[in-house]
Order: sequence, then C-alpha cells, then structure tokens
Amino acid sequence: MFVLSPWKRLHQPGWLSGAIHVGIVVAAFQTKSSEVWPYALLGMSAVSFFAWVANYRRYRQIHDLPTSKVASAAQGYVELFGRTELLPGELIRSKLSRTPCCWYSYVVEEKDSQDKWNTIDRGASVEHFLLVDDTGQCVISPEGAEVLTHDRKSWDEIDRRITEWLLLPKSVIYAIGEFSITTAAAVAAGEERADVGALLAEWKQNKQQMRERFDLDRDGKISMKEWELARLQARREVRTRLAEMQSRSVEGVHLLRKPGDGRLFLLANELPDKIGSRYRFWSWAHLVVFLAVGSAGLFML
Repeated sequence: MFVLSPWKRLHQPGWLSGAIHVGIVVAAFQTKSSEVWPYALLGMSAVSFFAWVANYRRYRQIHDLPTSKVASAAQGYVELFGRTELLPGELIRSKLSRTPCCWYSYVVEEKDSQDKWNTIDRGASVEHFLLVDDTGQCVISPEGAEVLTHDRKSWDEIDRRITEWLLLPKSVIYAIGEFSITTAAAVAAGEERADVGALLAEWKQNKQQMRERFDLDRDGKISMKEWELARLQARREVRTRLAEMQSRSVEGVHLLRKPGDGRLFLLANELPDKIGSRYRFWSWAHLVVFLAVGSAGLFML
C-alpha cells in the first residue's frame, strides 16, 4: 500500500542536517568505553564545522541572488521560479510506483538477519523537464541537482522498504543553476549544410522545374557548372531564411543545469524564503554544535 507523506527530503549530503552525528553517537555507545567519547565529540564538532560552512553558503546564495524571469534572464548563474511541466510528447514515470512525474528519486532497503535496514538500490531520474513562468519556459537538466520536495511515497514489500521522492507536474518549482540560451537562429546556422542538402533534394524531385531554373544552355541536362549554380542558390535561400529568423529574434532553447564551477544547483517545490530559512537554521545549529561539542571534547581530553 502506498503512503503519501508530507515529509521533506533533501536529495543531498545527509551531513548538512546532522545525520552523521547520529551515527557517531550510536557508534560511541556501542563501544561501551568512556575513552572514545572525547574523540566522538571532536568528530561531531569537525562535521558541524563543515556543515555550518556548507549551509551558510547555500543560505547566502539563495538570499543574495535575485529571481530572474526566463525571457529576460542573462546567461550565467541565475535563480528562477515557476511551475513544472513535462516536455511536449514526453512521459516520465517513477521507476517503482510508475507515478507520472517530472523527476523522481528512490531508495530500496532490505532487512537483514539482525533486523537492520540496508540500502540495496537507489537512483534518480535525469530526464529533462520544463520550468514555466509568465514570460517563457526553460528546460531543466536535473542531473547532479540537490532536490528538496514534499511529495513522497513509501510502502513495504515483505522484507523490503521502498521510498520515492517526486517532483510532480504543475507544481511550484524554485531553481538555482547555470542558465544558457541557444537561439533557434544559431541552431539553424549550425545545420546550414544539412538544410542546403535537403533543399536541393526537394528541387531534384521536380526535374522540370529544375531544368527551367538552372539549365542555362537549354540542352536538357544540368551540367556541373549549372549544378554548382543551383547549390549556390540553395545556400542563398537557406541564409535568407536564417536572416529572417534573426530579424524576428526567434527564441530558442533556454537550459538550466549544474554549474561547472561547483556552485549550488538546487531544485525545490516550495518558496525560496522557506528554503533559505531552513539553511539559515541549520547553519546556526551547526555553529552551536561546533562550539559546544568541540569545547566539551577538548575539556574531556
């Protein structure tokens, strides 16, 4: 049976929200030795230091970056806000529950002989989908993104526990990443040779019209010189069409993907103020843990 849950999931390193601290405490208790606790506390302090830096960095990137509109966004690092949509003709379904979605992540856990849950399979989709606002649309390439979503499904199958996290169509989407634009004119320019060949093939299907246009000596044949003239004319027509596209400022593909310089690539289906507040909370929490637990560990040593 599927269970819908409002839990949120950060599809990112668990140490950002303190998951490693729990593991350190459990490991220290299992040793049943008081001598390991100073080192356990110092280990927790070190993790909190890096988590404090990482959370604060994310908070500042969300807080400082102004929201752009798709139609007016400049190429580079941007923040966008809109709704999710599937690409025309595309249908994405989650791997296990087969739920229609724009993105999914899943984890399959299995219980061992000691009643412990072990992860045996996990994965996330990389198919593209759309972010749409009131000015246009942008293709999202989700590979490598940190994803925050409140859409979650979980169910049990005998000795297995299965969880899926989803970004559903027509839901709110907040995104930070590397934005690039490829105009339709630029795409056409890159395919000029293919367009010229296609136009010549179209002309050759009507031999009578071909002879009327390019058989200059009227001998009923297209010579090599006349064929070259036809090729030049085809190139001129393709370039004229390209110029018309440029003059109309035909818009092409807007793409958002993971930045190559390591900056935050975040997708979330909630408002940016809430996301920023969450990162700010965890940054302060880890700062407190870093100072308090680190001091306690040094004192015990």
